[in-house]
Amino acid sequence: MLREIYEQPEMIAATLDRYLDGNNFRAADCSSLRGWIREASGEIVIAASGSSRHAGLVAELMFEDLSGIAVDVEYASEYCYRSEKALKDAVVMVISQSGETADTLAALRKAKLAGHATLAIINVANSSMASEADVAFPTEAGRERAIPATKSFTGQLLNLYLLSLLAAEEREAITPKEMQALLVELSVLPERIRSQLPEWERSVQTIATRYLSAKNFLFLGRGVHYAVAREGALKLKESAYLHAEGYPSGELKHGPNALVSDATPLVMIATVDRSDMGSVERYRKNLHLMRDMREQGANILAIANTDDSEVAALATNVIFVDQTREALLPLSEVIPLQLFAYFMAVQDGIDVDHPRNLTKAVLAE
Repeated sequence: MLREIYEQPEMIAATLDRYLDGNNFRAADCSSLRGWIREASGEIVIAASGSSRHAGLVAELMFEDLSGIAVDVEYASEYCYRSEKALKDAVVMVISQSGETADTLAALRKAKLAGHATLAIINVANSSMASEADVAFPTEAGRERAIPATKSFTGQLLNLYLLSLLAAEEREAITPKEMQALLVELSVLPERIRSQLPEWERSVQTIATRYLSAKNFLFLGRGVHYAVAREGALKLKESAYLHAEGYPSGELKHGPNALVSDATPLVMIATVDRSDMGSVERYRKNLHLMRDMREQGANILAIANTDDSEVAALATNVIFVDQTREALLPLSEVIPLQLFAYFMAVQDGIDVDHPRNLTKAVLAE
């Protein structure tokens, strides 16, 4: 698991090399993706399970913000029972690491029978979903041996971001100049992640020792960061066998706050893109919530921008990530949470590569 966490910069670089030619999309690899996007006259429905569904939740906001296309994210196991009456103009995307996940494969087959244009984001190029979907969009994560998804998850996030940029371009919702700036920003992402990994490992390993006695965690995030909070909670459950739940930050006071105490730490994603006014507004609300929680006696582990003194003054412990564009922050934020799950597990003697009761691919619902 740790090795695969460290392979993420190379995965990002390989993905960009495959689908981009300098500051342009490669026509040969992206023409079918563009064709699928053009079919989206109504909405995009994303069907996925587990970590893949969390990637879909990030994609929902990226697509809607960049291109204006409405997105509905479904549990694959629930999509199979959904009425088609409201989905007449939808295109359907499935997301799966293995490309063999039983309920997601069933969702793909239902979508095809209903006549929807289908696209599969998978990590195994010769999988069932890759061959059965109208369009396959493979990640470049390579084989993932550990059961907890790490590099395959960030691979999905990156593919989804590229697809949302293509959608924005097809809808003429973005200017060529804006697109060039976004692609230039992507080009430095592998080195940005690579340079932060050693410090993330050192700081997270130390911080994990401070939570040895904790058995319950609440993960909080707003906007795209809510999906990262859910993914962080899932990693902790499956890797360290600890109870953890992910919530939108604004929902904490609507019930879950009853659980907050020093014994139930909060993991709060409090990063900000200061060039994005929506992000700044969410950040200010996060600071307000942190102040309230500290007055309540909460133990807060925060993910914050490097050198953010406001968050550092309110949090019990802080993991810093370098500032970047709002849509790219999830790629940075999730890696320290993967490391947190890893170190919480190994310090308790757990084999993180083979967690109990779990398999790499869920082949039967």
